[in-house]
Amino acid sequence: MMAWLGATAVAMVLPAIMVYLIVGNIYTTSENMPLFLFITALGVMIAGWEQFIEGASGWAPTLVAIGSAVLVILYVFWFSRYGRQPSSQFVVGSTLPEFSLKLIDGAPFSSSALIGAPALIIFYRGNWCPICTGQIKNIVNRYQDFEKLGIKVMLISSQPDRHSQNIYARYNFPGIMAIDENNQVAERLGIAVRNGLPLGISGGYSSDTVLPTVLGTNKTGTILFADQTDNYRVRPDPQSFLAILRRTGAQSK
Repeated sequence: MMAWLGATAVAMVLPAIMVYLIVGNIYTTSENMPLFLFITALGVMIAGWEQFIEGASGWAPTLVAIGSAVLVILYVFWFSRYGRQPSSQFVVGSTLPEFSLKLIDGAPFSSSALIGAPALIIFYRGNWCPICTGQIKNIVNRYQDFEKLGIKVMLISSQPDRHSQNIYARYNFPGIMAIDENNQVAERLGIAVRNGLPLGISGGYSSDTVLPTVLGTNKTGTILFADQTDNYRVRPDPQSFLAILRRTGAQSK
């Protein structure tokens, strides 16, 4: 009985992580998710103890526990990570590269329009990514802090127009929302992911996505910080880049 309890605990870890990400409405996690790894290790130890020390069970619960543990480890240490090489175009101290996009109302937009005020630019994967939507909601909740510093906030995704319009309306996003058609800008900037859409995602999304990226610039377009995470679950806290913008260029209205 105890062996199967341990095996069941391990088997439930990965589904629990998915529920946590989707239902938890969070914008970031710890890099290695130690609580979930602890539960995984504990479950394997219980199953192994019951088989090898107590002699109260056979191989079945132990194999279930080990197999489930392998899946958890693969998710935390492999699937969540990109093996990313930071883009050379986002070096702190350099000028933001010029690019052109389409706003969700169809109007053209040039990055040169960001000059004259500090800016926060977020490339996100799409509405299908719960961490991305959590990140957007968190930005909206903190938007007054950005307004006080005169910071322009811009969200960029290559997802279809209707999905960007949906997220814009859902959170009543007060900033700039743009669409990178065919992922062209992401490709040019070195942050595109070929076939990055997870299997099973419906809704007409393109198979190509973008590496989550957060940039902060001052009013001259100089990059003050660049978060190029290598783990899709780990995103910067708005408080951290607000502090950087305050120290290095953003001015209160």
